[in-house]
Amino acid sequence: MKFTLLVRMALVLIGISGTVLHTNAQDTLRISLPDAEKQFTNKNLSLIAEKYNISIARAQVLQAKVYNNPNLQFEGNIYNPEQKKWFDLSNSTGQYAANLQQLIILAGKRNKQIKLAETNVLMAENRFYDLLRTLRYTLHSDFYQAGFLQQAITAYQLPIASLTKLTANYNELQAKGVITLKEVVRVKSLLYNLQTEQTALQNQLNEVEAELQLLLQNNKTWFIPETTISAPQLGTIRQYQLPMLVDSAYANRYDLQLAANSLTFNQQNYSLQKAMAVPDLTAGAQYDKRGSFVNNATFFSLAMDLPFFNRNQGNIKAAKIAIDQSNTVLTQQKLTVENEVQQAYGKVLNTEKMLHTIDPNFQNDFDKLLKSITENFEKRNISLLEFTDFYDSYKQNVLQWNQLQNDHIQAIESLNYTIGKPIVNL
Repeated sequence: MKFTLLVRMALVLIGISGTVLHTNAQDTLRISLPDAEKQFTNKNLSLIAEKYNISIARAQVLQAKVYNNPNLQFEGNIYNPEQKKWFDLSNSTGQYAANLQQLIILAGKRNKQIKLAETNVLMAENRFYDLLRTLRYTLHSDFYQAGFLQQAITAYQLPIASLTKLTANYNELQAKGVITLKEVVRVKSLLYNLQTEQTALQNQLNEVEAELQLLLQNNKTWFIPETTISAPQLGTIRQYQLPMLVDSAYANRYDLQLAANSLTFNQQNYSLQKAMAVPDLTAGAQYDKRGSFVNNATFFSLAMDLPFFNRNQGNIKAAKIAIDQSNTVLTQQKLTVENEVQQAYGKVLNTEKMLHTIDPNFQNDFDKLLKSITENFEKRNISLLEFTDFYDSYKQNVLQWNQLQNDHIQAIESLNYTIGKPIVNL
């Protein structure tokens, strides 16, 4: 029995030392959500990398607007056997010819390519802002998750401090033979259980902190979220009607806009592919010094592929199928958005309903009662069973109340995420 207790105490001490390791290795910074958002927006490497795609797409618009270069050819005499001259390009005896050609794009292909590139810019922006929406939701979720975990960890301090003091007193009483070893072991077991659970919460907090550090691009700082939000103080979600929230999501969800722009892109590509069936024209002018039917001959030329075999049939068909595919994806995305908003709205309603059934003063009353119960147990006015049952109830109450508030805040953040912008401000 003693060996088991020593092992448990060692494990708890190891766990507790691990929970405060970050204070030795990392700076501690209290941070508000606006400050966290500012740092996230300026430093997050995923956002910065995605933003480059917008610049790349804009450069492609610039390229689509550029005209084709003219082509210049020059021919000259290598050796004149009559004059026995190398590279004879003289006006009197030499020979040379020049040919200038320009490709003329027909059927509006150039304008269609420009429009396609401009739509691609919109799609790159849609991807960037949808990534921003997703990462911002993760930031908000982790911020509040870390805050409530820290509150839960702090809530363990009072009962752990009380039990630590009580354990020391019981050790003295047990040594004097006033109480039995069974009572001492039961109190110590309760203390170790609370410390172990506190350590488990700290490990959860460490995981959330690691994600926060990655989002804020700062692995050397332990962030302490500053928030005064209390779920019961928030207004009711019932002031927002579900159809209004769905319409707002239709207007603000960038993944939905991406699906719509993908449809536009494929429609524009279909128009371009049909235009590609029309051959382009090559116009040119030639000059020949003395190699033609007369000296100093000048010519003009027009060239065009004859569309007998290749009329771009395959690409036109593929582009037409891509339009049907994009329509299907857009319809599916609209249904997904509506479903996500409905689900998130229902979660907020459920957690809000549960919060309204709980007395806000219940937690404070429990804290006051904890001190009274501990004092009465020390005076042996209540039994060990009553004492341990109360501590177990206290622990469950703290965790459930904290989790319920966190669930409500997370549900609101999820609703804002599904809508595409903060509708419910925290």
